[in-house]
Amino acid sequence: MALMPVDDALAQILEGAAPRGEPEMLGLAECFDRVLARDLKALRTHPPFAASAMDGYAVRAQDVKAGTVLKLQGESAAGHSFDGTLEPGSTVRIFTGAPVPAGADAIVIQEHVSPLGDGTVRINEAAVDGRHIRAAGVDFTKGKVGIEAGRLLDAGAITFAAAMNHASLPVVRRPKVAVLATGDELRLPGQKLGPSQIIASNTFGVAALARGAGADVIDLGIAEDRMEALDAALDSAISQGADVLVTIGGASVGDHDLVQEAMTGRGMALDFWKIAMRPGKPLMSGRLGEMRVLGVPGNPASSLVCAHLFLEPLVTRLGGRPDPQRIQKATLTKDLPENDQRQDYLRSDLARDPAGGLVATPFAHQDSSLMKVFSDARCLVIRPPFAPPAVAGDACDVLVLRS
Repeated sequence: MALMPVDDALAQILEGAAPRGEPEMLGLAECFDRVLARDLKALRTHPPFAASAMDGYAVRAQDVKAGTVLKLQGESAAGHSFDGTLEPGSTVRIFTGAPVPAGADAIVIQEHVSPLGDGTVRINEAAVDGRHIRAAGVDFTKGKVGIEAGRLLDAGAITFAAAMNHASLPVVRRPKVAVLATGDELRLPGQKLGPSQIIASNTFGVAALARGAGADVIDLGIAEDRMEALDAALDSAISQGADVLVTIGGASVGDHDLVQEAMTGRGMALDFWKIAMRPGKPLMSGRLGEMRVLGVPGNPASSLVCAHLFLEPLVTRLGGRPDPQRIQKATLTKDLPENDQRQDYLRSDLARDPAGGLVATPFAHQDSSLMKVFSDARCLVIRPPFAPPAVAGDACDVLVLRS
């Protein structure tokens, strides 16, 4: 099977990816960073009445000039409105958010009023019709869409939803991503290591990326290089309703690489398993019924690059979240040789120049087994297939990993 270009592979992986299942209703306190599944209409009008925007005095504007003395008729506070109609030659003490009394059409702020101590006040500035009054419904009105479907619910949106009198919201179901490490040589962090054994570190990074993209993660642990172990893990992923199964390692065609054989043996339709990229060439993609399968390489850098490029966008689409715009332009700080037929993703540092532009410095060591190098990287410098030599100062595309 020929090597597939990265863009073609991503397009195939994302084909038909969309939220599955019915929305779930969650209380407001649980909705942060979830995706609104349906348009949300206001259940009330806000403000429900004309309200004062300032502490001051409600007046009839036509009655008030600088120096006018008015009779104090009453008070209107938030939650305790003035009952009655403002009479000519009178005023009502009013506080921010309180209903404007019937008959009043302006507010004079308290700094421009002098209480006279005998039940009257002097207005020291002429009133202006409508000043400091929030009209009923100026914010939103009952029955109108306030928040559209697809909005990622942040603090502002949740506050707005509460103000519209919604106690719970319909949100897109989080996609479920099952993560399975494979290999006889793997042990979990903290376990005793025998000869030829290593720590299964990739699982945690891939799971973290999936969670960051909005998934619920199912940890399937480590499967030994036996068909029975792989079958049991696959049964577990299916029974738990995984939308995506990510296998780490074992997807190539060596004597001990059994993942592809196990998956196709259970009916997986294999889309492809070789990508024209470095690191990460042996990436497997397929579908087993409704479940999508991604088999990423076992080398740490390879697995994480593949997870960034393919798993994150897939989870984003399945969760109905906005596509992140992570590809940016930067300036290289060092020369690079010409590239071959595979698209390179060079682990690199990222900084700002004095003018605020991004500058990228690829690290000297790019071996796909190096974990510290990937941890230190702030971006991946993207080198297209057959790119000519680059020199310091050239522009390049970078995939930003962290700020």
